[in-house]
Amino acid sequence: MGFDAVWVSPIIKNLDGGYHGYWATDLYSLNENFGTEQDFKDLISELHKRNMWIMVGVVANHMGPVGQDYSGINPFNQPEHYHDYCIINAEDFGNDQWRVENCRLADLPDLKQENKYVRKTLLSWISNLVKKYNIDGLRIDTIPHMPKDFWKEFQNAAGVYTVGEAFDGRLDFVADYQNYIDALLNYPLRYAINDVWKYDGKFERLQQQMNANRNAFKDVDALGVFVDNHDNARFLHGIANRNSLEAATIFGIFAEGIPIVYYGTEQYYGGGDDPKNREQLWTNFDTSSNLYTMLKEAISVRKSHQTWGHKYVERYIDDHFLAFSRNDVLIALTNTGNPGTKLVTYHPFNEGDVVCNIFDGECQTVNNGVTINLDGYLTKVYVKQDSLVVKELS
Repeated sequence: MGFDAVWVSPIIKNLDGGYHGYWATDLYSLNENFGTEQDFKDLISELHKRNMWIMVGVVANHMGPVGQDYSGINPFNQPEHYHDYCIINAEDFGNDQWRVENCRLADLPDLKQENKYVRKTLLSWISNLVKKYNIDGLRIDTIPHMPKDFWKEFQNAAGVYTVGEAFDGRLDFVADYQNYIDALLNYPLRYAINDVWKYDGKFERLQQQMNANRNAFKDVDALGVFVDNHDNARFLHGIANRNSLEAATIFGIFAEGIPIVYYGTEQYYGGGDDPKNREQLWTNFDTSSNLYTMLKEAISVRKSHQTWGHKYVERYIDDHFLAFSRNDVLIALTNTGNPGTKLVTYHPFNEGDVVCNIFDGECQTVNNGVTINLDGYLTKVYVKQDSLVVKELS
């Protein structure tokens, strides 16, 4: 499909039933269900041969659900390695940050990062893990559940790109963590994406969120942009409109930030809250699905035009039609079945250029603008015809 990196679940040995990787019991052993140390080294070697990177999920907040008997945990096997027993309540989020940082999430033993041994061990562990396996990046779980000063030290110890999960829609709350780690998963934008494409909102909602993001985050281009992930019900859960998922996903490929596509999105999976959003892929891997081929084409254009190095320029917007460009690529999206025909006069092309939609080969000559019809809930990406010819020849 053209992706440059693979993000894998936490690789550490887990308690039985911890198929997902978030119930660690031994920081220094790998999950045997995933393979051996050599298997993991071979995977990374093969990725690097293909000029691809590996991003590994890591957890520094908690260990597996063992109650208060820590004897089977390595190396944190003493009560003083953990905060005193208390459980985070739903009302704590947004109201009591102390409890969020010091109590248990889902009754998972909460590591005490202010304990010198715990802190030093976590920092040396992540440094050694990255070096041992030649890891390129980290996705850090449950960022808001630990003190911010710890994350600055953790980032420095890791020495690679880190993106954190702050499962929260409050922009200022999420954005402040970028003062301590490289990036965050862009949950505020994800909520806006859902509002526009899943709940039939207006594109003004997306516009306002992107403007607010630019003012709040240190670096929007470092953020992870996503539609689906393993923590939330999938986009298609509860709805059947595949066109809306296609539009939202292609937006994410060209939006400000690093696009992240969760496996199964290209197969139109629609599972609910976990574990229903963690479907088997190997029983239904269709490389001819419409979204699979759309992603392949869009990623190819993103690379060949290096769109990430050029500003997001809004070209046309109304309630149900959005056109924007990155470099000389024009992306046109809708969130309805009949947005009508639009003449986009503010565009990145020259008069007389022949431009084509990469998804169906429809071409036109630029004449006082680009005429775009998205009726039928279409998504279109226009580039100059000669760039398509170059791509085909290469």
